[in-house]
Amino acid sequence: MTELKDDLAALRIERAPMAPEGRFRWVKWLVLLALLAGGGYAGYQWLNRERPLEVEAVAVTERAAGAQASVLNASGYVTARRRATISSKVTGKLVEVNVEEGMAVREGQILARLDDSAAKAAHALAQAQLVAAQGAMRETEVRLAEAQVTLKRYVQLAADGIGTQADVDRSRAEADSLAARIASSREQINVAERQVALLQTDLDNMIVRAPFSGVAISKDAQAGEMVSPVSAGGGFTRTGISTIVDMKSLEIEVDVNESYINRVKPAQGVTAVLDAYPDFQIPARVITTVPTADRQKATVLVRIGFLSLDPRILPDMGVKVTFLRDADDTDAPAAQAISLVPKASVKTEGDQSMVFVVRPDNTVERRAVRVGGTDGERQEIVAGLRAGERVVVVPPPAMVDGARVVVK
Repeated sequence: MTELKDDLAALRIERAPMAPEGRFRWVKWLVLLALLAGGGYAGYQWLNRERPLEVEAVAVTERAAGAQASVLNASGYVTARRRATISSKVTGKLVEVNVEEGMAVREGQILARLDDSAAKAAHALAQAQLVAAQGAMRETEVRLAEAQVTLKRYVQLAADGIGTQADVDRSRAEADSLAARIASSREQINVAERQVALLQTDLDNMIVRAPFSGVAISKDAQAGEMVSPVSAGGGFTRTGISTIVDMKSLEIEVDVNESYINRVKPAQGVTAVLDAYPDFQIPARVITTVPTADRQKATVLVRIGFLSLDPRILPDMGVKVTFLRDADDTDAPAAQAISLVPKASVKTEGDQSMVFVVRPDNTVERRAVRVGGTDGERQEIVAGLRAGERVVVVPPPAMVDGARVVVK
């Protein structure tokens, strides 16, 4: 039995004691597993965190107390009520053009001249015929005076019994014939004078004058070209020489959708802003609403007049207009300033109106407000907001008080 124990003992493998490096290796693995577990938990928390909502925010603006609110916005064009393309009354060849684009012209100023050689010759011929008719009448008048003296002599001789009645009758017939010839000559002179006047008109038509004072905005013909009041000669004949605009007759034409035409009234106040000068506000007033609608566009034409003109206002410029509400139509007190926000930023829940205000820490505050009327595309806020605060334009359905946001 003792020998068996000794044999078994001889078969035992002696293990060396674990080195310190082995123990450190197990510790490293445990630390690594702990770090992985912690990182996974942190990643899970990060993936399931509350993400901020991306929103669009605008600053609250304020309208001064007593200022008029807008009821409608529209766009149109500057037009000239008095505008004309100048042409000649007759067909002819231009020999002189005295107008350039942008040049100011006055009423009656000569803009162009046509070749008037034929008209001058015809006028000179008519004047010569008038002079000849006048000379023939003077000769007839002298002969009539002589015939009247002869008639008196024959009448006296017949009374004395020396002359005969036949001589008296012949002398009277001669005098009457000359008097009739003088009357005919007067009519011929009248006809000749009318002919001279007619040809003088033709001669005047060779000169093209400005019909009113204004500014030339185009030069459509040059010296040497043919012009005509009607289209003739294909593309080689001009029908216009220049286009003149009376800058004092500038106004605005706006097509208003017929669904909103009830907001426009005669003499209503309007603020106009030119597309070229967005910071230049021009006071204007409604002139009239043209009493017809365009069935193709479902619009009604509205004419608007400027209260004051400016050299920056030019024909055919694009313009945006704001129709103003009468001061006595507003629901807000006259001495109270009105805050303005986009209509889409106001949410209504029952009888309560509210907006989401963006705080400086990029969280939102759900705030109740009291609304007033509308100012174009903006909503009037009578109470609850201050100018400069930022509100969310279109609040998402999931937005709640205190939610974090990222402003676009």
